[in-house]
Amino acid sequence: MTIPRPCGCKGCRTCLICETQFGAEKLKLQLTLDQTKGYVYCPLCNKAWEGWDVDLYKQHPHHTGKSIDYPGVFILLDFLSENEESELMKNLDEITWDISQSGRRKQNFGPKTNFKKRKIVPGKFDGFPACTKFIQDRFESIDILKGYETIEQCSLEYDPSKGASIDPHIDDCWIWGERIVTVNCLSDSVLTMTTYSGDISKYNLQDAAEYCPVVLTDGSINTKYKSKDKSALQICEPVSKPDVIVRIPMPRRSLLVIYGEPRYHWEHCVLREDITSRRVCVAYREFTPPYMTNGRHEEIGRTVRDLGKNFWDHTTKYNVEEVKE
Repeated sequence: MTIPRPCGCKGCRTCLICETQFGAEKLKLQLTLDQTKGYVYCPLCNKAWEGWDVDLYKQHPHHTGKSIDYPGVFILLDFLSENEESELMKNLDEITWDISQSGRRKQNFGPKTNFKKRKIVPGKFDGFPACTKFIQDRFESIDILKGYETIEQCSLEYDPSKGASIDPHIDDCWIWGERIVTVNCLSDSVLTMTTYSGDISKYNLQDAAEYCPVVLTDGSINTKYKSKDKSALQICEPVSKPDVIVRIPMPRRSLLVIYGEPRYHWEHCVLREDITSRRVCVAYREFTPPYMTNGRHEEIGRTVRDLGKNFWDHTTKYNVEEVKE
């Protein structure tokens, strides 16, 4: 049962299909979260307010109860218009979806990476669907994304009928850079954040201790890549790790960027119960500094970054009529 199952799950990753049809119920990761420790992040005042129901942010500016500062989050509401979302999803659904773990489907556009051997090659990567180019073009107008060069774009579909979710994790720090970008489509959702105090070798967090920060503590971009005497991991380290759970809203058609403290010192997950209807997120990744200009892996980094400047017509690359069928 630890091998990949027909639904795409393997190991402790499960969905409703393998739990009910393939006996994987006992393998499911048991995640117990104390809702009394919950705080909901408000994108309008950039504070997290006591509570669990993510709709609490809609009370702004009339919040009640306790609040905490939670730096490292940027949310742009209505990043997409309704028409843009509709056209984007029409086009993405004309591209083949692949099965993934935990009830998800995916479309992945990026280089081939071997996380165990820490090697990267272009593989079949030849850029991104032209129907998504307007999203990356819009990044240029957002201050927190200054200098952002997309080298991976991944569409992830969450289907409630499959019990779709994603377990707590930190995105790998060897290859994926500081700013984690997500565009949320079709339905509202939540990113649930829990503090991480495990081994620094997990997620290659030790690598972030060698990089200069991309975003400084005041939210400005470190354009000269000077460390300010602290690494990307150190500059955002909290003085004390609060015993709380932070719920970050991902409203429909919004853009979310996490960086700094929530990027390196908190795990993030999407809970099954927070997927109430079909949700598709388009996730973006940038390189870590060693793969950028003057980095020790600049050559392969430049090759991949150049490929990432290509945009192709999905209607000619894929047989659209076949996909629809």
